[in-house]
Amino acid sequence: RLPSEPAWLSQVHGTAVVRADRLGRGSVPEADASIAAMPGAVCAIQTADCLPVLLTNRAGTVVGAAHAGWRSLAGGILEATVGAMRAEAGESEIIAWLGAAIGPREFEVGEDVLAAFLAAAGSAEEAPVRAAFAARAGLPGKYLADIYALARLALRRVGVNQVSGGDLCTVTDASRFYSYRRDKVTGRQASLIWIRE
Repeated sequence: RLPSEPAWLSQVHGTAVVRADRLGRGSVPEADASIAAMPGAVCAIQTADCLPVLLTNRAGTVVGAAHAGWRSLAGGILEATVGAMRAEAGESEIIAWLGAAIGPREFEVGEDVLAAFLAAAGSAEEAPVRAAFAARAGLPGKYLADIYALARLALRRVGVNQVSGGDLCTVTDASRFYSYRRDKVTGRQASLIWIRE
């Protein structure tokens, strides 16, 4: 049973982070992540094939949820979420869980997606970013992208090294997950996190 109504967001593939424990009743802000430091406030992310990322500090005094579609991931949503959590709780160790998303054998993207991640990465990260994109044989300019590897890179960039999950594919696991790419029908699944009261 949930301790309170989840703090739903109007997700826009951006990098805004809000405080779930400070939203007014019925408020649905445009944001792609939320954090909470008060017990019972529920951070919520809705996804179809994008990556939900749930985070907590080791002390359990702040939690966060981020919607990491490729645009927000390349734009820095995970870095912004971790930054907001650290601003609240100090430089404590943060751990992350990567939920179900489109897997690396299904996520076909174009040159624009590769270019966005290369632009966001420093020169030291160019090789690992390129390694997250497998060229499609016979399809020039098309790649299979590993959103999990890209999320791990972003988290490592801000010192989050304990990361679990990242092994479930929404597209291929039809018995457990909804997938817009697979079903071509609009729908969502939710990932939630909160501090117990």
